Amino acid sequence: MRPDDLQSLTLPGSVSVRGDLVLVNVSTPDVAANAYRGGLYAVPLDGGGARRWTWAERDLTPRISPDGQWVAFLRVGERGQAPQLHLMPAAGGDARRVTDLKLGAGVPVWSPDSRRIAFTSRVPEAGRYGVAPADGEDAPTPDTEAPRHIQRLDYRLDDIGFTADRHPRLFVVDIADAAAEPVELTDGTFDVADPAWTADGTALLFVADRELGVVETLHKDLYTVSVDGGEPRLLVQTHGLAAYPVALPDGGIVFYATESNGVHSIARNMSLWRYSGGAPTRVTEMESVDCEKAAGAPVPVGDGVLVAVRNRGAVELRRVPVDGSELPLSSLELMAGERAEVKSFAADGDTVVAVVARSDNTGEVVRVGGEVLTSFGSTVPLRPAIELTGSASDGYPVHGWLVLPEGEGPHPVVLAVHGGPFMYHGWGFFDEAQVYAGAGYAVVLPNPRGSAGYGQAHGQSVIGGFGTVDVDDVLSVLDVALERPDLDADRVGVMGGSYGGFMTSWLAAHHGERFRAAWSERAVNAWDSFSGSSDIGWFFTDAYCGPSPEAQKAMSPLTYAEKVSIPFMVVHSEHDWRCPLEQAQRMFVALRRNGVEAEMLLFPGEGHELTRSGKPRHRKQRFDAVVQWWGRHLS
Repeated sequence: MRPDDLQSLTLPGSVSVRGDLVLVNVSTPDVAANAYRGGLYAVPLDGGGARRWTWAERDLTPRISPDGQWVAFLRVGERGQAPQLHLMPAAGGDARRVTDLKLGAGVPVWSPDSRRIAFTSRVPEAGRYGVAPADGEDAPTPDTEAPRHIQRLDYRLDDIGFTADRHPRLFVVDIADAAAEPVELTDGTFDVADPAWTADGTALLFVADRELGVVETLHKDLYTVSVDGGEPRLLVQTHGLAAYPVALPDGGIVFYATESNGVHSIARNMSLWRYSGGAPTRVTEMESVDCEKAAGAPVPVGDGVLVAVRNRGAVELRRVPVDGSELPLSSLELMAGERAEVKSFAADGDTVVAVVARSDNTGEVVRVGGEVLTSFGSTVPLRPAIELTGSASDGYPVHGWLVLPEGEGPHPVVLAVHGGPFMYHGWGFFDEAQVYAGAGYAVVLPNPRGSAGYGQAHGQSVIGGFGTVDVDDVLSVLDVALERPDLDADRVGVMGGSYGGFMTSWLAAHHGERFRAAWSERAVNAWDSFSGSSDIGWFFTDAYCGPSPEAQKAMSPLTYAEKVSIPFMVVHSEHDWRCPLEQAQRMFVALRRNGVEAEMLLFPGEGHELTRSGKPRHRKQRFDAVVQWWGRHLS
């Protein structure tokens, strides 16, 4: 895969099923238009290949009504305008626009009787974000808005912006009346997330900050509000962070949640919980089971619940007995995703479908327990991942992957460290590894201590110890790879983003003799300023490094900038609020003043998620720059 092949990728996303109808949304980067394209595809359960079902610029998150008569979905307007809720007959026909909200609508959620749809939407304050301050007045431009009076620490989020002046609100709309307007059920004084209907359809469940966000908190609880309106009511106070409540037919509820206290919410496995009145019960064991909420909400099936679980680089679909308690991973039935990544899943009775990606396939729609229904993939060949296992210097087992280019070698090597750190490399499709392998580099992908999917203790083992056992693990996986005769141990580069950028800066300073050059992207380089400038810095620094300024300085790569001597590329996005731009600027200035061959590459208008969801043109330009950099230093 070459940088130009970015727009050849067809990426299936969210899936829905009812009866014989399976719908999945598909996305393709369009570099020329600098936008993402894609509609909904219908996938026959009896084979025959997928067919295009909608033909707009971009349609997302299809949701088929319980009675199978309607499909609700989000449609992105021309020029990337905010997504609005649309409705179509399941038998086909014209789409009807249901919402016209300034900042767009969230994922639709059907009521049990298929008459109403719930969703969330960020509603801006009057006089902000293009909304007129009063009837008859002109909407202000950003440079003429009034100043923001900020009185909290949690006032902004990367890739979203300021939050206190546009909290997500809960809406319900009656689809039986084409002229009906969405009705607000919350007042915008707190954030609402993950709405779901109760089994009888008389109320909605949702997630909100503890005490509805009266003060800053890292706890999220479950609330309920009547569909006819009224005050929200606390339903379940969790032990940490709640997500995705789902009603069971018997009136109970299952949901995801972590367990933590204070700022110590990091590197926590997400368990499945059940609530039937009284105290909630943890269904899955905290240590070995880590539910992947990015794959979607839990799905009840019979006397069980389907969940996606992170496991040693895979995201697996597992079936959990709903009446279980503290069930370990080994006791959960594996349904799909072995040595693969389940990206989304859905069920209707005994029919379970999932979108599954592999290192050399961007995504298949599969009938779980049956055949592959359709494969989207890529028009260019992709390279498989090779599993790497070994031991660190202290005997701890290490794990990772190698993606090889074509040819016999010996190949130059790029060591790519993931972000997080509570994230992972894995068996799923990773466009970066494919591009670098396509350019002739062997790509080593380690999952050091601190990564997700190896147990909660593994994830927490770097708390207070950045730059210790994680470094040992990364270098040990690299050493395992370099034992191969088709890799060139004298031509190795290191790169990574976010925590991977931190690790790149750290390795360049402490183990620079092992590398020809470094590419450090959206990195954390100095914890002191990160604490006050990052959207999560007010808790994240203390949680991982501790409150001691001396400890934070000792774990900051900037402290050791004078030890860096290899060519060093500093890469950042100008609107990154997770690892703000000053993190790059401070490192770049320090390196240049020390005489290092350092360069800086800045991307305008992008945030922390540039490499995953940034503008296609910037993503392609970044790939070009990476390949050019390694061509200069590893060829």
